[in-house]
Amino acid sequence: MERRTLGATGLGVGAVGLGCMPMSWAYSASRRRGDLSLRAVHAALDAGVTLLDTADMYGPFTNELLLGRVLKERRADAFVSTKCGLVVGDGHIVANGRPAYVRRACDASLRRLQTDVIDLYQLHRADPKVPVEETWGAMAELVTAGKVRALGLCAVGARGGRRAPHGGGCDLYDGTIRQLDRLQQVFPVSAVQAELSVWSREALARLLPWCDARGVGFLAAMPLGNGFLTGTLTPGGGFEPEDMRARHPRFTAEVMAANQYLVAGLRRVAERHGDGVTPAQVALAWVLSWGRHVIAVPGTKRAEWAVENAGAAALALSRRDLAELAALPPARVSWD
Repeated sequence: MERRTLGATGLGVGAVGLGCMPMSWAYSASRRRGDLSLRAVHAALDAGVTLLDTADMYGPFTNELLLGRVLKERRADAFVSTKCGLVVGDGHIVANGRPAYVRRACDASLRRLQTDVIDLYQLHRADPKVPVEETWGAMAELVTAGKVRALGLCAVGARGGRRAPHGGGCDLYDGTIRQLDRLQQVFPVSAVQAELSVWSREALARLLPWCDARGVGFLAAMPLGNGFLTGTLTPGGGFEPEDMRARHPRFTAEVMAANQYLVAGLRRVAERHGDGVTPAQVALAWVLSWGRHVIAVPGTKRAEWAVENAGAAALALSRRDLAELAALPPARVSWD
């Protein structure tokens, strides 16, 4: 698989990574099986994927424990990315950016992951009660201590705020960019993780160019639109109660039906590339087309889809393909 570089660290990763959250968190609980998830991680590594993206809050903790079982055998094959800064309580999630907590959280993640170093340690959310420079400084100390190789930030935008009114002057990621400028004064940011997909393009306005101009890697989260862009979800099919899509305005039957033209556009491009090419692979190739600093991080818990996603790294979209995808109207009612 093509390798891309994260930030000034020179750390190389496969162009397509593996988001491990669905194995333990936020999606249908009845479909979570440890043996199948382990198979998916091994299949991804075998297909050339290196970046494994997790967080201590996924489960909580069980996702890191699962990956630790793989890393115990295949640490040399993997680039490990995990996160701190969000604590799961009884029915709520709170931010914690206190330096002492960051140090404890890192040590706990290292134990669960069964490794002596985390390749990329990301701040999941800044704590509004703690100056972000203090949190970032504590994370930088972990690099000095040899427990972490590089630092990243999860951007608050499409998931943390509302879309600006059409024609409005406020970019969805203005706050994140101001935060990033502050963090750069403390310790280099190697990667920014934010949503980017055919149906969620807000990061293209300023966040992606900010990363490009500074040599910062961009981890494209949810590049398949939480499964919608794969074409495998049926409008009105329903979701299990604990599945985050059951409560999301993008996944009502009406909105899913209205946005089917996006899947149809991906399917038309896929058909031009021949048998075996899927809408999901086209969606991932579109994400990768935005620059060599971009890494797509689709999530899955099934081996066959992990292999299919990895195959997108070899799919080269033509100018016609890209123009056709650019002409697709924005997704309807994404955040309203």
